[in-house]
Amino acid sequence: MRTTRYPHTFRGARRLALAAGGVAAAMAITLAGCSSPQPAESTESSGDVELTFMNQSRGQEAALTQLAEQYGEETGVAVTIDSPGPADYLPKLQARAQSNTMPDIYSSFQATDMAPFYKAGWAMDLTSELEGEWSDDFSPAIIEMSTFEEGNNLDVPAGIYTVHWETQTYGFLVNPALTGMTLEDAPTTAEDFIDALAASDAGSFSVAASLTPQFLQAIVSNWLTDEEIAATFNGEESWEQDAWREAFQVLVDMKDAGVIANDALVGGQDDNPNVESSFFTQAMGSIFDASPGVSVGLRTNPEFEDYFSVGIPAVDGGTEDPRSPGVPGKGAVINPKGDHPDEALAFVKWLTEPEQQAVFAEVGRILPTNPELLASGDVPTQLAGFASGVETVQVMSATFATDVRTAIVAEAQRVVLGEATIDEALANIQAAQDRVS
Repeated sequence: MRTTRYPHTFRGARRLALAAGGVAAAMAITLAGCSSPQPAESTESSGDVELTFMNQSRGQEAALTQLAEQYGEETGVAVTIDSPGPADYLPKLQARAQSNTMPDIYSSFQATDMAPFYKAGWAMDLTSELEGEWSDDFSPAIIEMSTFEEGNNLDVPAGIYTVHWETQTYGFLVNPALTGMTLEDAPTTAEDFIDALAASDAGSFSVAASLTPQFLQAIVSNWLTDEEIAATFNGEESWEQDAWREAFQVLVDMKDAGVIANDALVGGQDDNPNVESSFFTQAMGSIFDASPGVSVGLRTNPEFEDYFSVGIPAVDGGTEDPRSPGVPGKGAVINPKGDHPDEALAFVKWLTEPEQQAVFAEVGRILPTNPELLASGDVPTQLAGFASGVETVQVMSATFATDVRTAIVAEAQRVVLGEATIDEALANIQAAQDRVS
């Protein structure tokens, strides 16, 4: 069997969103000839240093702006935060690359979209910097997940081109008023979680169809190691093995207990935003989500704070400790061809210090990457359950092929609707795997 290899051997899940659009964007940059930029001439004649940070995320804009102002007051270095918004970010960055006017610092993004910038020399290799004390500001898994290894199939030179002040893990958001659950007595097993939801008249649960691959990847960790999960993704192990059957069974148990809202997974283009909206407007008792959902909640309904998060639950009969899939979240890339690369590096180092990561966590409700900060208990209550999954986060060398992901989304919905058995669903997912392996 031929093994399908994925974007690069990240040992992590930054590759979770591999799509044709990302590949097309990458090709557009390459064809535009931005692979041979020239360094900009220095404009430091006045002695003043001005940096521009192009920011992709609206959720971190307030924190970034606050920190940039603070940094300017402390150092005299002026930092402008340019936030075109998620939809316009990549096209604008492409245009800047093509016109040789790249910002000093820019947000990291999906690996397939960012690889052409890295290969074109628009990203500083931070490997040597992270071999020193700076690495202490990050959990080891984040650095590992951010590393391009030799021979990666995006053809990016081996190295580390991003640093991150956010960790993304997965878990459950819970409204105690609707579910009757409390943070102090939150269920730790899937069975108890389902029972608690079933016991409450307003305790409905929801998960976006597009997040069912991550949901099942999280639940199956009760039986499979990271290496065994990766082997399934690579087509080396079968999707029809008992562990994946048990993972699907948790969805069936939820359906049979009547706790899945409307007896269906939420589908459609905006399925997860709609699921998050239902929770933060207090129409839904609990949802499966990634940690950035807490930041979404802050923008959706800033007055609603009486909720908490819990990590991936244990399942009766499981043979492994449950572990969350993980993704390096928000962070930065430094342009080595800018006017002030040393000053840009100094600013990014400052941004990732524990004090500044704490600001991101508090202002933007972002789960930090600093191990001491995560262990300090200073993480907001809403993020605590997600934080509990950082230490054991799944770190792997592969993820879902696009066709397999599509099959999982469709088959999970069919199983919940009662249109297919688990065995039929797994057979169809295996067929999708066979087509790409």
